[in-house]
Amino acid sequence: MDVRSSDSGLPQGVDLIPLTGHSDHRGLLVEMNRESWSLPRSRQQNIVYSKQNVLRGVHVHPSHTDDLMVISGQFILGLHDIRSDSQTFGQSFVVELTGDRPERCIIPIGVAHGFYTPEPTTYIYGLSSEWFPENDFGCRWDDPQVGIDWPSEIQPELSERDQNPLSYDEMIERFEVAIANRPTS
Repeated sequence: MDVRSSDSGLPQGVDLIPLTGHSDHRGLLVEMNRESWSLPRSRQQNIVYSKQNVLRGVHVHPSHTDDLMVISGQFILGLHDIRSDSQTFGQSFVVELTGDRPERCIIPIGVAHGFYTPEPTTYIYGLSSEWFPENDFGCRWDDPQVGIDWPSEIQPELSERDQNPLSYDEMIERFEVAIANRPTS
């Protein structure tokens, strides 16, 4: 399995895994996971449909890893590393995921992220633990401190929560408090 990670322009610990499709006259089969790949297990999986010109995020989670795969359409994935102990701390990245080129993107705890859909898009969103709103912090998608290079001149549709998020500094502070208070196993 070929994995693209931080050594090729992604935040430390983010993995982009190309998936192989097997097609014939009947259609296409793409293997999403195999036990031998040793990828994080999802405890919650969602199928998300986003209309054209929707932006979700920027969010960060102190309690779960995200596992993304676009089924149809396209999204622009903006990433911003807020982990002070990371080699890519403070850096921002942009990755395009499409249904035409199946890949899985694994986003570790502490990498803030948002998804922009320039066209109608369906994707699978796995989480390594169940989602709870109290463990989800966000800031404005276009906050200069995040520095994600979104496509120019977009005016995306946002959820009510994403229209009124925390400031960047508040997001970082709440994330760090949640990490410090996380139960140890």
